[in-house]
Order: sequence, then structure tokens, then C-alpha cells
Amino acid sequence: MSSLPSSLLFDRVRLVWPDGTVALDDVSGAIGVGRTGLVGRNGAGKSTLLRVASGLIAPTSGQVSASGDVAMLPQRLAVDPRRSVASLLGLEESLHALRAIESGDVDPRHFDAVGDDWDVEARAHALLAEAGLPAGALDRTVAQVSGGEAMVLALLGLRDARAAVTLLDEPTNDLDREARARVGELVRSWPGALVVVSHDIGLLELTDATAELYDHTLEVVGGPYSAWRAHRDAEQEAALRAERDAAQAFRRERRERIQAQDTLATRARVAHKAQVEKRVPKMFAGLRANSAQVSAGRLRTEMRGKEEAARSALTNASARVRDDDVVRIDLPDPGNAAGRRILTIGDDEREWIVTGRERVALVGPNGAGKTTLLERLVRGGESSASIRSRTFVDRLGYLPQRLDGLDDDRSVLANLEEAAPGVPTSELRDRLARFLLRGDTVARPVASLSGGERFRVALARLLFADPPPQLLVLDEPTNNLDLDTVDQLVGAVRAYRGAVLVVSHDDAFLARLGLDLRLELREGGFREEPL
Repeated sequence: MSSLPSSLLFDRVRLVWPDGTVALDDVSGAIGVGRTGLVGRNGAGKSTLLRVASGLIAPTSGQVSASGDVAMLPQRLAVDPRRSVASLLGLEESLHALRAIESGDVDPRHFDAVGDDWDVEARAHALLAEAGLPAGALDRTVAQVSGGEAMVLALLGLRDARAAVTLLDEPTNDLDREARARVGELVRSWPGALVVVSHDIGLLELTDATAELYDHTLEVVGGPYSAWRAHRDAEQEAALRAERDAAQAFRRERRERIQAQDTLATRARVAHKAQVEKRVPKMFAGLRANSAQVSAGRLRTEMRGKEEAARSALTNASARVRDDDVVRIDLPDPGNAAGRRILTIGDDEREWIVTGRERVALVGPNGAGKTTLLERLVRGGESSASIRSRTFVDRLGYLPQRLDGLDDDRSVLANLEEAAPGVPTSELRDRLARFLLRGDTVARPVASLSGGERFRVALARLLFADPPPQLLVLDEPTNNLDLDTVDQLVGAVRAYRGAVLVVSHDDAFLARLGLDLRLELREGGFREEPL
């Protein structure tokens, strides 16, 4: 457990939505003053906990104590594209007032707005330089910078505000590698307490402690994500071992009780037979029978007590074993021959041929054209003047970032039936259950699902298509997945016997896929990167 002083203290925090859904149930725990990564499965309540901690949502009961003021960057940076870069930095009001004073306007409101912050413009230029932008960018609108630049600017503004506690919710989602690296540098040097919710393992490795929200319980372990993972795995191994030992002890006690009952029954039959045959005097037989009954009663009570104690120990041991309900992905075999040509990708300088079961990663900055290339590849459209791609297979599965291949008006089951028309309904339900889509959920229209449920439907539809795809094309597949499901996806892709083309900015994810080729798309051409 972490021994750091607390920056946030949660005391039996409970939150119930208006429809009666329990979002947080008596969550208690403390988060330290350094950098803390907050992890947990999708739907565990991580974002909700941050919103409660920031004061955006009032808990139904319980309370949150902070070591000072709390600032928060939400998961989706919903910014009006007409806003200025200065507003992203949180300096627009001070800058406007300073410029008004410099132009001769002596309205007291301007002096109040500036306060002691007379170097605000120099500080703003320094922040722009740190974001890789020129001084003139201060008056640009949000629409005139990239998404990654907007996120970095917002983070720089939060850091400059120096709140006692800062909360970041998925700050690297949808960012390219360059922007992720800038976010990582900011996190590494952050002043004050910082809590980061993320599925980005690289970012989580920069923290001093890791907190997990699991089953409405908050547990903090000292060290980055890898230390927490080692702690969790060791804890579960010990819990499973204790459960096996307790189960063995319970079976032994139950077996001994049954054997004792059989022995007592045999003795009773022998005594009764002897009494009937008058081999023992009647009075003596009666005394011995009474004594035997008393002894048998004591033994039965003792044996039942031991069995119940063993049963209780087994129940307690089983309760310590995590019952993680994770997505189970087991992909069908598309039957690709090892040397069969699957696709080609090239530019004016070179062409790469992908065959059989090869795995290819396509990386590069946002805006380089990766998604456009995938869409042209999938739809068989014309390539650009300098970038060429072509598929040589009929069965291709595509998972786009926007998940726009689903029919929102039809049910979950109907969407899967369309992808696998020859598969019995019972088997389709079993396949959906592997993606945690069970019971009445499969009959609901896709439009009514949560974002996580919608993603799982799209993934199931892609991976369980019948016949199975010979080429999987995945565009940022880990953006909406929790870390356990990413583990399952990695295992499935590695075991898949077809070809894979994946676009991702998540280097940790790509490093686990067993890639055969890694291409960077930049400025209208490709560069092969080392694996």
C-alpha cells in the first residue's frame, strides 16, 4: 500500500443516478500527493469519481476532502473552435486586460484582472514555445491548431494554474505519438498532486503510485502500472492458492464426516444385532447403547463443526479471488496460406507486399492520411498520387474509429446476424456473451447502448463474421478498451491465422502484437521503422 500523504480522501462516497443506478457505492480511500494513475475496467466509475472529486457532481452521501483547490481536464476536451489559444491556456482575461492597459485604457477592472500578473504575456509565449508553437499562435482559434496541440495547450494552462490537485481523464486519447510524448513530459514534471485516468500504459509508467477502482473499492499501490500489475497478479495467485487449499480441506472434512457416520452406523447395527441375539445382558446392553448414543452425538457435532468451519474458510477464500468478467476473444481460422498475397502498400520509392498471416502496423502523426488510406483500401477506391494500396482478398474486416458500420435502429443480435447469416441464433448469443453482451441486452437497439457496449458489438461483428475475414483492418482499436480487454485483444490478434493491418499510436500495444512490418506514413511517403 502507498505510504504517501493524502491529496484526496474519499470517505464512504456514494452516488446514485436519478434512474436509481448506483455509480459509486461507499468508496473510501486516500490518494497521495505525487503522480497517481487511476485504473479500472470500463464502467468501474473512474471518470465519475474524478467528477465527484472535482466538485462537478455532488455525491449522494459521503464526502471528499482535498489538500487544496482541485482542477480537472475532462475526457473529451469539448472546446468551442472559435475560442482562442489564450483561453486554452487560461490566460485570455489577463492578456486582454494587460493589452487594454498598454493601449491607454485605465479602467480599474483591467488592473483587477491583471493583479500581480504583469508578466503574463511573456509567460504565455514561454508556454507556446513549450507546446512547439510560435508566439503569434496566441491569438489563433482552437480550430487553427491540431487536436494534439489543443490538448497540450490545455494541460500547460492547468500546470500554469498550479492547483493543489489536478485530475486528468484520458489525456492521450486520439493523440499521435508526438503529442503523447509531450503529454508524457508534462506528467513527468508536474508540480503538485496529479491523478491520471488512462489506458495508456506508457503514461501510467510515469506515475509514483497506482490506484485501482474495483467493485466500488479504491486500493492504492506504490509504484507505476507495472508495479501494480505485479502486486495484483501476486495477490491473485496467493488467493487462488488459498482457495485451492481451503477447497481441499473442506473435501477432507466432509469425507471424514461421512466416514465417521458410516462407522457409527455400523457400530449401531452390530450392537442392535447383539442385543437381539441376547449375546449381551439386557441391562448392560442398554447402558452401552446409551453411552454409544451420547458419544455418537458428540462425534457428529464435532464433525459437523469441522465441516462448517472448513466451508466458511472456503467461502472466505473464494471471496478474495477476483471474479473479473472479461471479454473472451477466440478468432476463427480464415484459412490463409502462408505465401498468399494479401495486400500491397507503397509510395513513389518502394512497395511492400503483405502475405499470409503477416501483421503490419501503420503509424504516423495525426493528419498524415492513415485513416484515409485504410478507407480507400477497404472500399477499393483510387489511391492518391504518391500513396498506393491494394487488396487481393475477398473477405476483409474493418473496424473504423467512428464505429459507423452498425445499424443503430436494429438490435445487437440482428447486427451480428447480418455479419454471420448462416450461424444459428444460439451460437450467435454465445458469441455475444463472450463480449459481455447477454440477456436482454442483445435484443436492444444499438442506439440505446453505452459507448463501451457499442464498441463491443462492432468488435464482435467484425471478429465473428462468417466466413471469417482473411484480412483484419483495425483503426485505433484500443482507444475505448480497458486494459484487461486490450490484453484479450492482443492474445486474439497474435493467435489469429489471417493478416492484420493496424493503425495505432499506442506503442505499448503494438509492441505486443508480434509485428512483421512497421511503416510510418509522413509527408506523402512511407518509412520502414525497426520492430
